[in-house]
Amino acid sequence: MSGLTHLDEGGAARMVDISAKAATRREAVAEGRISVSAEALDAIRSATLKKGDAVATARIAGIMAAKQTAQLIPLCHPLPIDAVNVEIEIEDEGVRVTARVVTTHGTGVEMEALTAVSVALLTIYDMAKALDRRMTIHGVRLLEKSGGRSGDFRA
Repeated sequence: MSGLTHLDEGGAARMVDISAKAATRREAVAEGRISVSAEALDAIRSATLKKGDAVATARIAGIMAAKQTAQLIPLCHPLPIDAVNVEIEIEDEGVRVTARVVTTHGTGVEMEALTAVSVALLTIYDMAKALDRRMTIHGVRLLEKSGGRSGDFRA
């Protein structure tokens, strides 16, 4: 059916068979931002939110999320994650999260990097929502990926 890899001949969803693919080093980097009010940004920067240090908590949440991606995205393969790095930067009008995920396996880690970013941003929202319910998560995207049959990608 139209060459979609996650559908069988009858159009039913399936998990792609990657058993014939070589286990190679694969890496993906994703980013996203959350726009917040000046008051919330000051509290995030100074780690004075009532719920605690949003940056440290979001970093851990992002790492945990990358490792749980197959539990959240129905057709993702559970992968042995070799490394996850979540960077969080305070910017003028919000926070930027960047995640780098590495595996040596037969499929890539783009979804793991995107999941890490998304959950880290949601964690910041959760921790700062008492100060700003108008926060906006935006720009979640894949920046780069390497390894695998499809080759390298850079946004």
